[in-house]
Amino acid sequence: MPELPEVETVVRGLRPVLEGRVLAHVDVRRPDLRRPFPPKMAARLIGRRVERLARRAKYILMYLDDETVLIAHLGMSGRMVIERDASPPGRHDHVIFETEDGVRIVFNDPRRFGSMDLSDERTLDQHPLLRDIGPEPLSNSFNAPALTERLAGRKTAIKAALLDQRIVAGLGNIYVCEALYRSRVSPRRTAGTIAGKRAEKLVDAIRAVLTEAIEAGGSSLRDYVRADGELGYFQHQFDVYGREGEACVDCTCKGGIKRIVQGGRSTFFCSTRQR
Repeated sequence: MPELPEVETVVRGLRPVLEGRVLAHVDVRRPDLRRPFPPKMAARLIGRRVERLARRAKYILMYLDDETVLIAHLGMSGRMVIERDASPPGRHDHVIFETEDGVRIVFNDPRRFGSMDLSDERTLDQHPLLRDIGPEPLSNSFNAPALTERLAGRKTAIKAALLDQRIVAGLGNIYVCEALYRSRVSPRRTAGTIAGKRAEKLVDAIRAVLTEAIEAGGSSLRDYVRADGELGYFQHQFDVYGREGEACVDCTCKGGIKRIVQGGRSTFFCSTRQR
């Protein structure tokens, strides 16, 4: 599933072709994805000007000139790609946006785990998809004291806690593994023990990993591509993710990178470096 860096990369790629443009045509080609589309979604979007694009956690937010906001989630296999020709829609092209100057943005989702919904901008923060999400990890509201407070008393492993979108927004399996490695925190460590210097190092590592991943255009492991159709490149910079049995980047341990399963997901870490 695309995580924060991938969604942020898509948003940045779409801004030049969508912001300030009128949606001349919207083709909703099926009744639902993971959940039904809003009633008359296409009709509500056609003729509206896109004021700005933003991201909240793993959601793409399209702000329109009538105070409507389109909330889009890419799901497991979704992508939003810019097309400048008039080629026929593919089997998995489920929603097609066309601007006044003829540029098409195609939402393609083979597994149909993505979603789209509409909200009033004035009550956006209370939308069921957004109201319980924690702070953005690249914002000023995410810092060591805030993370310590949110983790206090939690007996789950820190890996599971960081994947909880109520704790911090947008993190997924890849970047949690990478941040824990950089901060020398074991993924098995009890979340409630993260405080002080350990919390500071973890916050710094999360920020650094996400920033570097965004600069690299995200990570392309399976379905993800950028808005221009190109791949991301951060997968070539992984310290631990997907590298079971390989030597650690800057560690002298003998066992190399290990893999365990936590909550049904693979965790990659160094048992010597991470405590």
